[in-house]
Amino acid sequence: MAELQTEIRYLKGIGEKKAQAFHKLGVFTLYDLLSFFPRRYEDRSVCKPIALTQNGESVCVRGLVADTPRLTRIRRGLDLVKFRIVDESGMAEVTYFNQSYRRDGIHKGESYVFFGKIEGSGTRRSMVNPVCEREEAEGGVTGRIMPVYRLCAGLNQRTVMQAVRQGLDACGEILPETLPETVRRQEQLCPARYAYENIHFPADFQTLEIARRRLIFEELFVLACALGKMRGERVREQGIRLERPELGDFWQSLPFSPTNAQRRAVDEALHDLCSGSVMNRLVQGDVGSGKTLVAAALIWAAWKNGLCSAFMAPTEILAQQHLSTLTAFLAPFGMRIRKLTGSTTAKEKREIKAALKAGELDLVIGTHALFSADVEYGNLGLVVTDEQHRFGVGQRSALIGKGQRPHVLVMSATPIPRTLALILYGDLDVSILDEMPPGRQKVDTFAVNESYRARLNGFIRKLAAEGRQIFVVCPMVEENEELPQELKSAEEHARELQEAFPELRVACVHGRMKAKEKDAVMAAFVAGETDVLVSTTVIEVGVDVPNAALMVVENAERFGLSQLHQLRGRVGRGVHKSWCILVSDAEGEEVRSRLDILCKTGDGFKVAEEDLRLRGPGDFFGSRQSGLPEMHVADLGADAQILQRAQQAALKLLEEDPELDLPEDAPLRERVERLFRVSADSFN
Repeated sequence: MAELQTEIRYLKGIGEKKAQAFHKLGVFTLYDLLSFFPRRYEDRSVCKPIALTQNGESVCVRGLVADTPRLTRIRRGLDLVKFRIVDESGMAEVTYFNQSYRRDGIHKGESYVFFGKIEGSGTRRSMVNPVCEREEAEGGVTGRIMPVYRLCAGLNQRTVMQAVRQGLDACGEILPETLPETVRRQEQLCPARYAYENIHFPADFQTLEIARRRLIFEELFVLACALGKMRGERVREQGIRLERPELGDFWQSLPFSPTNAQRRAVDEALHDLCSGSVMNRLVQGDVGSGKTLVAAALIWAAWKNGLCSAFMAPTEILAQQHLSTLTAFLAPFGMRIRKLTGSTTAKEKREIKAALKAGELDLVIGTHALFSADVEYGNLGLVVTDEQHRFGVGQRSALIGKGQRPHVLVMSATPIPRTLALILYGDLDVSILDEMPPGRQKVDTFAVNESYRARLNGFIRKLAAEGRQIFVVCPMVEENEELPQELKSAEEHARELQEAFPELRVACVHGRMKAKEKDAVMAAFVAGETDVLVSTTVIEVGVDVPNAALMVVENAERFGLSQLHQLRGRVGRGVHKSWCILVSDAEGEEVRSRLDILCKTGDGFKVAEEDLRLRGPGDFFGSRQSGLPEMHVADLGADAQILQRAQQAALKLLEEDPELDLPEDAPLRERVERLFRVSADSFN
């Protein structure tokens, strides 16, 4: 008898070769196969009279073969089988390309059901290569809702469908009921067997929806339980207990008053630092909400307790920016601060590493160089990571592993919808900076096409004459023959702008430049020695130029909404009125409506909600380092309401059974452990 862990190769008709193809899709066992859900469905359940079909419509028709199928060889490698079908309403011509077996398999005078795309109208309707079966066999590949699976070389839809059918017949009755009975009843969800049967072979769209809702809830519930369990374990993990310092001295040293949101975030984090448990806290806020000040206050608190802090930034440019900002906040107290990056000289690296090992530094700011094998920390108490989703899990773990369970503060200026944040950072405590410091400018945003180029150039010239600086962002570094000609490259566009504005100082910066080159270009722009800086998205986060008053984004349709919002955040950081111009010649209602969202709101969280809804979490961060295991059926953008209910149910269950030790929770515990095994590298 087959078990859920039976290898796929033992299924009838699979064997080693097809099993290897299934492995490429992540299917190794019968359980994997049953969890390999269709990516979409074709509605072949309704048959239409031929005369009522529409041109371009994919539909089933039931027809009598009116003449003997004719085989015609056009040339070597191309043959056709043609015949007419009729019903009471009309006639259509059917053509099969390179399927010569159809001549002998389809017989004049017999009725068949055909599914395919109708072309033409009136008496000139036709179908090319339709799916076909005898009328008496209807229900095999026609007359039903058909699942459509993801494929790879060596597999076709029929093979996958037959394999799934075998798997369900063999193991359907032993599928574990992962959801506790109380949760299933409360949420009015169908049993597991029903759900798996109808996600693959739905009787109708209503049963498909019932199955999907159950499986979406289950997937999100398991994920929420896994993250809740991680969080519980971390909360119980002992950490360095700090003595709470009096913050008055720190606040009074600032040239401005912190916002209530900043004070609240610092208080929440200090509570963690003084609790005796390891802090794992996310400080999330829109561009310019003052996250670095929160980090500075906690670094100061660690210093008052005799501990060193490490601040990790994703790029050298950002590391330099944070060095300047944090030095301004902390150096007046006599704190010893150094920067350690890939471009640090060998001599400096030796000095810094020796000082860190001896506990003679209070703060080190850097990039991935901070967790090199030969970097040792004598008294590491706090690790701060900026823009966490840009770091791999291994990189963060390597730095955290440098100390004796140091406290961890994560900062993110990428606004994340609350529903996604609860999953993405489900094992972290979250502080949200929902208040902007006084003086932050509203950035007026406009979407224009190429016809506005002359006016845009005039605007750039006017602002530069007033002493303002301008960012121009392009999607590419250099010209690329494989990409559309109309895409702007940073290097080429910089040359064009210098020709258009001979009186202005135009510079270019991009990710392929050496670190020293990039730093020199950025430093010149910050110092006001450049009027127009053309770049790729290397300036997306962190770079602070108060005198910059205009952000121009070329080919804006090539960027995600959240990314565009980040770019917009590079201006409006000083006292000057600022603008963001999104240039796009892309046609289509979808592009216009996307860019219109940015024109209507400056709220990063609203922008992020729309970005998630439009693109889904896979593209939300632009990489798989999003901290999320792959979803099989749930869509974190579209299924936000189910996600909320799943999280509430998981929280309640973990309060009653934090280790999932109760016998009735054993299937759930197995799923959670399996999720950790399969997706270990995905979790933050």
